[in-house]
Amino acid sequence: MSTNRRMALVAFLQAQNCSNYVGSWRAMTSKEDFLTAEYFARIARTLEDGRFDMAFFDDRLAMPDLYGGNHDLAVRHGIRSVKMDPTVVLMAMASATRHLGLGATYSTTYYEPFHVARHFATLDLMTGGRVAWNIVTSLNDSEAANFGRVAHLEHDERYDRADEFVDVVTRMWGTWDPDALLVDKRTGEFADPAKVHRLDHDGRFFASHGTFPVPRSPQGQPVLLQAGMSGRGMAFAGRWADVIFTSYRDRRSGESSYRALRQAVAAAGRDPESVVVAPAVTVITAETPELAAEKHRLLSGLARTEDGLALLCEVLNTDFSGRPIDEPFTDAELAAMSWHSLRDRVIAASGQPNPSVRDFVECSGRGTLAEGSTIVGSPEQVADTLEEWFGTCCDGFVLAAASVPASYDDFSRLVVPELQRRGLVRREYEGTTLRGHLGLPVPEPARSLPVTA
Repeated sequence: MSTNRRMALVAFLQAQNCSNYVGSWRAMTSKEDFLTAEYFARIARTLEDGRFDMAFFDDRLAMPDLYGGNHDLAVRHGIRSVKMDPTVVLMAMASATRHLGLGATYSTTYYEPFHVARHFATLDLMTGGRVAWNIVTSLNDSEAANFGRVAHLEHDERYDRADEFVDVVTRMWGTWDPDALLVDKRTGEFADPAKVHRLDHDGRFFASHGTFPVPRSPQGQPVLLQAGMSGRGMAFAGRWADVIFTSYRDRRSGESSYRALRQAVAAAGRDPESVVVAPAVTVITAETPELAAEKHRLLSGLARTEDGLALLCEVLNTDFSGRPIDEPFTDAELAAMSWHSLRDRVIAASGQPNPSVRDFVECSGRGTLAEGSTIVGSPEQVADTLEEWFGTCCDGFVLAAASVPASYDDFSRLVVPELQRRGLVRREYEGTTLRGHLGLPVPEPARSLPVTA
């Protein structure tokens, strides 16, 4: 995506007691009313004042309880031990705003296509076309257990299922033509049956036969987010994602990943210019460099090694608790780990083909303010860094928070005005839909023709 377009700004949220930085709840600047609608409405108003394109909720379907085989550490330390349904929280934020786009994570492994299609199509209508679905395949056996399953699906099979899942969902969203509704009281004709199409699908994982009962929204269909960075995940993102959420160790690796992601989009027969690539960054800013550095020191001190271990166990679906810290993992153990892109990043960063627990802790940055993706400085310094990255390795940024809502307040109050002065961020919203904010086209309805495996 060319640099003559505006920088996309996305806020990274969790419907829980902390941000993705699990120590954030201990920050003195973090609010404690995270179980209330007003907590999230307050964040939404701040983000809209900062002219953000969207806020989206990361989510997992279980507490991080693999470390030591129990939930004790997660509950005691508040390691994502609260997980509310993000789509309910999303609507609280929607009611407090008029323009802000809002996304939520829903799993293709533990839900059904009709449920997700109707749920997000309804959300999109109720918000006037401001909704996104963050597509995930889920990660671990704890999530499987919550849904009565014995074990989590293997990595590539999860993506095979997800491909078919999203295909069915988008076909459901395409069953109503944009002009199908008539609502003509004079003639008594509500809609044109010729413009409402039946879906008949028989595939490897799903069968669906019927007519979808939710018309299209002002943006056509919800925006699709995806964060696949493994080989299989990148192909999936290239096929489906409107916004690709990613992470970089530094600018150089970001440039390489950006090219690879755009190539994956092109390989799927899509225009790379129609996709937004946005890495996660944590911004710590203050009026002067010295104040920002002191803030960073205080926030970094909230990290705990045990918290990082619990998070690693969660995303890799592996219990590290009884393992000697310097014992290398075997090839078979590495192959069984759930999050392949994180595993591969640790192998590359450590230089060890068979890294140890210590390597995973030191190279992953889990539970810490990771150096490569944390930007510290005055508003001008932060804006300089974001501008350097923009266009060469990304089309925008996903802002993660070190404290909530203070990180969003600081960014909106200090950094956004500087980005606006440089012409990188809008001063006012020009439209009302999320696709409009991001410069994404309204998709043609996916034709609901019979599909068989």
